[in-house]
Amino acid sequence: MAFFELHPQEWEALSLSLKVAATALAVSLPLAVLTGYGLARWRFPGHGLLNALIHMPLVMPPVVTGFVLLLVFGPAGPAGQFLSKTFGLSFAFNWMGAALAAGVMAFPLLVRPIRLAFEAIDPKLEEAATSLGAPRLITFAVVTFPLALPGVLGGAVLAFAKAMGEFGATITFVSNIPGETRTLALALYTATQTPSGDVMAFRLTIISAAVALGALLLSELLARHLRRRIGAADD
Repeated sequence: MAFFELHPQEWEALSLSLKVAATALAVSLPLAVLTGYGLARWRFPGHGLLNALIHMPLVMPPVVTGFVLLLVFGPAGPAGQFLSKTFGLSFAFNWMGAALAAGVMAFPLLVRPIRLAFEAIDPKLEEAATSLGAPRLITFAVVTFPLALPGVLGGAVLAFAKAMGEFGATITFVSNIPGETRTLALALYTATQTPSGDVMAFRLTIISAAVALGALLLSELLARHLRRRIGAADD
């Protein structure tokens, strides 16, 4: 049983990862819904460029994303200086910076299924609600968003799992500080660099794999459940 007993620093890394991932998801989800809806329904100059920029974290090395965040939100960066002087916020080398890095890396995985969910909705349903006198906001809340909910929840679960496992952008932007920025992935990396850390690394690997698998299964179950409910409502 001793093998499966987590040390205090392992619990610390796990709890920090959960806090970072939850914060990243909570902040990015409303923006992702708006972005996904806009990409699905609106056509405007720069539509393709915006879509490409959103998905760039998926194709760029995470270290590059972390370095860009450091340049922009670091102590000497324009956004970092503005936020520090105006609101007293600092993202560099603390857990909020880890949440920012995780949110940026997970954002494409959140936006894409949301966009696809909105694109799959028949616009005639929204037009029918509008023709009955419902304002656009009410139509979105009552008709559009519930129909897109399987994609929203599926994307949210995948984004949470991605944020839990984020490594490259995090270590580049906020370093690897115990108790502050050392998430589960960074704790695993640290254990692999320690001669006696093989057992810890293996435990953290099991935890990471369990979280990722659980997120994928939960995403699929939620999507199926919501699809069945929507299908039953249509019947």
